[in-house]
Amino acid sequence: MIQLASLSKRFGERVLLDAVTWHVGDADRVGLCGPNGAGKTTLLKILAGFDEADGGEVIRPSGLTVGYLPQDGLMHAGRSVFDEASQALKPLLDMKAELHDVEHQLAEASLAADVHDTLLERYSQLQERFRLADGYALDQKVATILRGLGFLPADFETHAEHLSGGWQMRLALAKLLLQAPSLLLLDEPTNHLDLEARNWLEDYLARYPFSVILVSHDRYFLDAVVSRIADLSLRTITDYHCNYSQYLVQRDERMTRLREAKKKQDEEVARIQAFIDRFRYKATKAAQAQSRIKMLEKIERIEVPPERKRIHFQFPAAAKSGRIVLELAHVRKAYGAKVVLDDVSLHIERGDRIALVGPNGAGKSTLMRLLVGVEAPDAGTRTEGHQVVLQYFAQDEATRLDPTLTVYETLASGSPLHMVPAIRNVLGGFLFSGDDVLKKAGVLSGGERTRLAVARMLLRPSNTLVLDEPTNHLDLDSKDVLLDALTDYGGTLLFVSHDRYFVERLATKIIDVGGGKARLYPGSYAEFLWSQSNGGAAPTPAAGRTDAPRPSGGKPNAAAATAATPALDEAVAPASYEDRKRDAAERKKCERAYQALATRIAELEGRIAERETEIKTVEAAIAAPGFYASPDAAKPTLDRHQALMWEVGDLLSQWEMLQAEAEAKKTALAT
Repeated sequence: MIQLASLSKRFGERVLLDAVTWHVGDADRVGLCGPNGAGKTTLLKILAGFDEADGGEVIRPSGLTVGYLPQDGLMHAGRSVFDEASQALKPLLDMKAELHDVEHQLAEASLAADVHDTLLERYSQLQERFRLADGYALDQKVATILRGLGFLPADFETHAEHLSGGWQMRLALAKLLLQAPSLLLLDEPTNHLDLEARNWLEDYLARYPFSVILVSHDRYFLDAVVSRIADLSLRTITDYHCNYSQYLVQRDERMTRLREAKKKQDEEVARIQAFIDRFRYKATKAAQAQSRIKMLEKIERIEVPPERKRIHFQFPAAAKSGRIVLELAHVRKAYGAKVVLDDVSLHIERGDRIALVGPNGAGKSTLMRLLVGVEAPDAGTRTEGHQVVLQYFAQDEATRLDPTLTVYETLASGSPLHMVPAIRNVLGGFLFSGDDVLKKAGVLSGGERTRLAVARMLLRPSNTLVLDEPTNHLDLDSKDVLLDALTDYGGTLLFVSHDRYFVERLATKIIDVGGGKARLYPGSYAEFLWSQSNGGAAPTPAAGRTDAPRPSGGKPNAAAATAATPALDEAVAPASYEDRKRDAAERKKCERAYQALATRIAELEGRIAERETEIKTVEAAIAAPGFYASPDAAKPTLDRHQALMWEVGDLLSQWEMLQAEAEAKKTALAT
């Protein structure tokens, strides 16, 4: 399909690619990964022909068509959304226009017979070519792609110049997919897509008949789409023929082997160098020393990339809120004639971990602003619970940073005194290192400001977090830092994210926003999607059985569950093949859900054990003689003990809920 032969690229003294040889085959789906600044975008531009290499060549077969989607910067104007998207199929449009033109000519009564015959033959040829190219489905193709990427039929006639930057990029992606190039190059295609559009694009690319190379910071998207990872680091490309999750394991194993080989090589080089230094100037050993100097020069030094630091960070402790955190009762919100939310009632309890989902423009951000009290409802009431310490991360949080403060000062201001020592670690986790921390916030790029705003949030105490798209502009490593911190967060969490992996890991409840309503679904995002695909049906009664007796210790009693199930009537006709197939599929889904619950329960048990160990350590410090001699010195330890006790209480509450759910799933499997 396309091949790199000894390709090199540098910017000044910085070498991005050094004599790289690499190829992409037909129908390959490649995820291009690597640390920030490694040259992923540069490589895509070279493959697309928008940038030139300093050495080597790109070998393209004749007839290769390449489509490239940059991260941003594309603008469309002068046509409606539908007409602009249709321009991707311009050859068909031209053919359609010529067909209409020939039709009009044939309709003229004064046309000479020989001209009429010539036009008729031309019309027949055009019509056949148009049919074979599926031209009669042109409008349907365009509408399908636009709807899949989130455009409503009402948007089709909107002038393209009125679209925001994010929707402009969606329109550019729609045009690329309609063109169906034989090599599709996508640089962060999911940046401007909501979850529904991402899910649609995953399915579309999985069925795409040609080659795809994409860069993405969404690991779930990578897992769903690609079957090969190209790791760009140390000025070369290393292939892993697997999805992203398997790549992480294989890369770490390879790095371990590489570091071990590097260590052995360094020891050998040091031994040879010591011999040379000792005997270089001795006449009897000079020849041996020279031999070892030549040997040293021939050694090809193993280069190991710098180890990626993984920091684990916990939110500072805050006072425990009441059981009821936030309530909305019969809330209505409209902007002019557009009603965004109508008669919405929600009840948020302590420990809830809720993801808000729905298409762009459905009202997720509006609902968040109502929940945190930034906006007042037109009708209805908002009630905040007892002792709620709320922190709100808005979509435009990055624009609220003080441009006169440095990166370090931004985090230091407003952070508790005992969190100041952690500032450097947090900044490192969000790619701010060295002199970066001395930059003024006003000179940072949009992505850097977003990362700084997320880092600032981690240092401020709260018991309720409301986050509106905190993962935008975060790379995979920074997302992991935030995800680990939120996983361990002991308070209440409401968030909007277009990162499927993020939602899957965190959410235990879903609020589906759309059509002026906000419907609460008690379950994970995968379970919510299953419900939607089954017409919004609730789980079957068997899946939620709680009446079966259980032995002490809370473990499900399979025998009791079986006994509680009515015996199968022998007179019932055997199930059809389709029924058995459907039952087997349902059972598999139930088994996967049970395994997911078991994993989450094990994670919770590990966190509870860690907190209880820490409580014992703190209690030992409190019991030490002279602990209360200085009340001021004792207070932080006492506060930490209280916070840990509250956190363990919350974790145990979550564990009990998950355990009950797991028991119900296991009972359903036993029936």
